Amino acid sequence: MDPKEINDKQFATKLIHFGQEIDRTTGASSVPIFQASTFHHFDLDNPPAHDYSRSGNPTREALESYIALLEGGTRGFAFASGMAAISTAFLLLSAGDHVIVTEDVYGGTYRLLTTVLNRLQIDSTFVDMTDFDQVRAALQPNTKAVFMETPSNPTLKITDIGLVTSWAKERGLLTMLDNTFMTPLRQRPIELGVDVVIHSATKFLSGHSDVLAGLIVTKDDSLGRRVKQLQNGLGTVLSAQESWLLMRGMKTLQVRMEASERGAAQLAEWLDAHPGIERVFYPGLAAHPGRDVHAKQSTSFGAVISFDAGSGERARRLMSRVKLPIVAVSLGAVESILSYPAMMSHAAMPRDVRLARGITDGLVRYSVGLEAPEDLIRDLEQALEE
Repeated sequence: MDPKEINDKQFATKLIHFGQEIDRTTGASSVPIFQASTFHHFDLDNPPAHDYSRSGNPTREALESYIALLEGGTRGFAFASGMAAISTAFLLLSAGDHVIVTEDVYGGTYRLLTTVLNRLQIDSTFVDMTDFDQVRAALQPNTKAVFMETPSNPTLKITDIGLVTSWAKERGLLTMLDNTFMTPLRQRPIELGVDVVIHSATKFLSGHSDVLAGLIVTKDDSLGRRVKQLQNGLGTVLSAQESWLLMRGMKTLQVRMEASERGAAQLAEWLDAHPGIERVFYPGLAAHPGRDVHAKQSTSFGAVISFDAGSGERARRLMSRVKLPIVAVSLGAVESILSYPAMMSHAAMPRDVRLARGITDGLVRYSVGLEAPEDLIRDLEQALEE
């Protein structure tokens, strides 16, 4: 099937038929794992397409073209982790540059910006991107980029992607967006003007808690060449084995997301009505302040819910009593995962900074898996009993 035919297909079809799903040499029904570090040069005057797996591996390149197709970008790149992808994206900037960032961003991104990139003289300003006036007010003479995370992790605040990217484009700013929570199935950042889309592919794209991976997709070839240079120079590439595992997981993305989202919607409504829960953060709830913006730019409300149990003590008691979700970092898997941001994903964020961003001691994050929603609700009910 040629590229034009593939692009004309529905997303569910693209997940299965992405151009390299059948090995052209053997007819194998999945991409072969090229477990090789180096490649023979049959003719020194005509170098082969691959010479060293850091620079390019056929299995990884199949994955990279796969995610570029799904996101609607020009080039894709696979990295050893989500943070490796995020770090590489920020290294498109140079010493003396400034970036505007979603304030309640993932803790690892916050740590990178405040303890590593600041030492390289790449400065950042964190703003509440639900308030566009704050975004505009953060502009400095040396601002070169805007980094968005929407829905944000873990308070699920919503940034108006089109509004921010349109403003940034007028000022010649690079736009980057972490699309981990929504995936290209539900949110299309490049179509909304974003230049660089990033994923922690460990999460929903993989979906099985067995792969550590990050992905980048660029809007144009020029950015793609710059990211390729960084990927090769830094060497933070994804292995062939994990590239294959990730592709296997991605094939079932749509059916997994649909099931998890149904469960999340039921769970969020139940939590919202529960007298023992102080507040629920979920874009699908009618009272969520970013609901209309999210519905405009996404096709679903996602499978992640955060809620405030009222105190750190109540949150800890809840996590000690649940029986179905695993209590762990990460999200987006077939099994439900209950996380405690204060001590897990956002432990690197100072407490006063964390609290100012609404990440309270009582906040827990629930990534809804494929279990029956009724069982998840009964489990939470017994865990919340005094």
